[in-house]
Amino acid sequence: MDPNEFDDFLADDDAPDQVVDTRADGRLLRVPLGRIAPNLVNPRTDFGTEDQLEDFGRSLKRRQIQAVPVVTRRAYLDLWPDHKDQIGNVDFVIVSGERRYRAANAVELPALECVINDGYAESRKTFLDAVVSENIDRQNFDAIEEANAVEVLVEAFGSARSVAEHYERVDGWVSQRRVLLRLAPEVQELVRRQHMPLEPARKLGKLVKDHQWDAAAQLQWWEQEQRDRAAKVAAKKAARAAARQAPPPQAVPAAPVFTAVKPAPETAVAEAAVREVAPAQPRELPDTAAAPTETRPVLPEPRDQDQVPKPTPWVYSGDPAKPLPSDVEQPARVRQLPTHDWEQLADIVIAELPEDALHSLTEKLLEAVGANSPREQSA
Repeated sequence: MDPNEFDDFLADDDAPDQVVDTRADGRLLRVPLGRIAPNLVNPRTDFGTEDQLEDFGRSLKRRQIQAVPVVTRRAYLDLWPDHKDQIGNVDFVIVSGERRYRAANAVELPALECVINDGYAESRKTFLDAVVSENIDRQNFDAIEEANAVEVLVEAFGSARSVAEHYERVDGWVSQRRVLLRLAPEVQELVRRQHMPLEPARKLGKLVKDHQWDAAAQLQWWEQEQRDRAAKVAAKKAARAAARQAPPPQAVPAAPVFTAVKPAPETAVAEAAVREVAPAQPRELPDTAAAPTETRPVLPEPRDQDQVPKPTPWVYSGDPAKPLPSDVEQPARVRQLPTHDWEQLADIVIAELPEDALHSLTEKLLEAVGANSPREQSA
């Protein structure tokens, strides 16, 4: 099968007419380690411990999945001619993948598979982008290495704004990393080993810029910062513990309400909307103390049953300090006396009270208005 027919097999209209080999010499080379050198502009310095490199090297012995991108010695020296003595008499210089190179050396692996592409050496800017972009995108740098990488990129790109735009980041992404380079080496090591979080490290970097602190002053600030942070954490823990141990809030009991009530029959007086009504015709009080000439008090005539509205709830509104006698039966429900409607109130009293009680109530009412009771008139 013709290799060029492969595109037709995929039915990809955008595919090129021919398969294009993008490598400089058209081959994947297996290059002896002695003919390869790492570049001298790699900002990465932490490649792992010896044990970690040996573990990685044994993995490379079994299978190398990812080839190492390299450029020719001539292309590299066109960018950095002053590196000639440092790289030595090699054929290729690593673009990225120095950790694979070190791991191979750790287990004495004789060679590595490499892909040659001098296009990476088109300019310093292009080369450095290829060196650091993989690590930045994958976040393989520690914070200080990333800061060094960003600083190298700023020098190559000409400004922090250009670096931020190239990597599609905000300007603060660059400045937040470059400020770490103001820290003393001892403090940078704390950041590198993650013994100092990035937030206080960046804060300290700004303070160093403003006050020009030396290493001793920076370490002293970090000691005080740790004490302050520990105190805040302890205070938060104490507050949470106190909240857990505190008893739940008790509901405040409502003030007792004393009511003297008397149940009303279902068919008695009314329970309806409050309204003003005109007084009905008075009627004579029953004659119990026979005196033909006595003047009897009159009370409103009860209204016809059809005119009586529905029962109105009523409650005793007297002195709450005088509770009901113990022999008074408690009502099934509470209704409010219609004190605003004296005629309806009189109907309720007449309907509810026995005759003796009604006479007694009448006497008290007459006393209240200064009139003589029937008994006094008979006397």
